[in-house]
Amino acid sequence: MFRLVRIASLIYLIAAFDPAIAQTSAAAPPARPTPPTRDPHTPGYVTAKELPDGANPPADADGNFIIGPTHNPAPEMTVQEGVPQGTVYNFTMNSADSKLYPGIAREPGTFGTADPNDPAKLIVTTSHPAPYVRRVAVYVPKQYVPGTAAPFIVGADGPDPLLFTALDNLIAQKRVPAMIAISISNGSGDAQGSERGLEYDTMSGRYAEFVETEVLPLVEKQYSVKVTKDPEGRATMGGSSGGSCALIMAWYHPELYHRVLTYSGTYVNQQWPPNPETPGGAWEFHKSLIPNRPAKPIRLWMEVGDRDLFSPNIMHDDMHDWVVANENMAKVLAAKGYHYQFVFARNAGHTDRTVKQQTLPEALEYLWRGYQAPKPSK
Repeated sequence: MFRLVRIASLIYLIAAFDPAIAQTSAAAPPARPTPPTRDPHTPGYVTAKELPDGANPPADADGNFIIGPTHNPAPEMTVQEGVPQGTVYNFTMNSADSKLYPGIAREPGTFGTADPNDPAKLIVTTSHPAPYVRRVAVYVPKQYVPGTAAPFIVGADGPDPLLFTALDNLIAQKRVPAMIAISISNGSGDAQGSERGLEYDTMSGRYAEFVETEVLPLVEKQYSVKVTKDPEGRATMGGSSGGSCALIMAWYHPELYHRVLTYSGTYVNQQWPPNPETPGGAWEFHKSLIPNRPAKPIRLWMEVGDRDLFSPNIMHDDMHDWVVANENMAKVLAAKGYHYQFVFARNAGHTDRTVKQQTLPEALEYLWRGYQAPKPSK
């Protein structure tokens, strides 16, 4: 099987993005070939427990698990009669009002060129200042007690109605605390040179600081709620680059966030502009940062699909395989003694919606294990 995967990968590499295409070309890049299907038992991958088809891992178990190939929605992913429903508020944020993200964009139909002296670096010359408007959705559970500081979860690429429905049911069943959810859209575009790429793929504390100083104060003021300052009561989540962003937030600001949930996390080399402290972008999480630093108080739930992204692209840096990146994450997290749960999903693509519908309730329950709400002061 490993040999077949290698052959499929080679075919994919040959068919991938032509390095001769100039970044200033107005033509759209050719469609990506379908990623090869990876076997969870490939040599070099983590040892994982194969679960019966349709089952999820236990919400109280650390470690590596294989699910699928069938992905039916969990009952908590649909509105249930008699379950109290939270209120969802929506507002927008303008780039002109942001001190941290005034806005950039990459010209349509352009990408970048690999640095001839370093394939890990992408040279982008078509990115420029540009305005944006982002949407923010705020879920306040029916059980929220006005005036109290509530636990909360911040999600990327919002709004995320699936999250809000899951929380209605899980909170009612007392499987997770009564939390506020703040679902924030990105500032547009994708990858290097875009606003989304700048926000989500930059290895720094900047995005967490943006949420802390520009988003949370608006949420509290506009909707008369309070969010906890306790990092044990703060979680982040996201898919793809939004997933790597979720871990980046907690990694660079563990005094703010201790809980992270990611689907198809982009733990690959997609940072721009380049940073000599983290030359491989989020690939550095499993290459150097986690292995070489003391363990941080982060609890992590993560998933990858067997057909997740594999993109040799024009960089040819060997740091653009999403499955390998997530497998490597599981290895280093285990070696450092982190509480984590890694789910390898058969018959699943990148940020696969059916997998999310199957697993999100269990993922949230695992994520919030051990949370102790502070006792009200007398």
